[in-house]
Amino acid sequence: MAQTLSFSEVQLGAQGRLVIPAPLRKALGLQQGDCLVARLEGKSLVLERRETVESHLWAMFEHIPPETSLVEELLAERRAAVKTEG
Repeated sequence: MAQTLSFSEVQLGAQGRLVIPAPLRKALGLQQGDCLVARLEGKSLVLERRETVESHLWAMFEHIPPETSLVEELLAERRAAVKTEG
């Protein structure tokens, strides 16, 4: 399915509130109460569903075997660095 770009001008309201226009909400399937994560990307504000952000984060680490402890690896690296610093 081809994605069409939708543009809408919104005005920043009292206390920094934004209203996402209905056509954009409908296109994205956004419902009242949905949790969105706001982040700064360059000079742009990006809003994403929390579930989308979580999926991207899990995907970043899916190549790591479940038996691998990243905490233990980090601690081992820090211990080795302390030995060479001191």
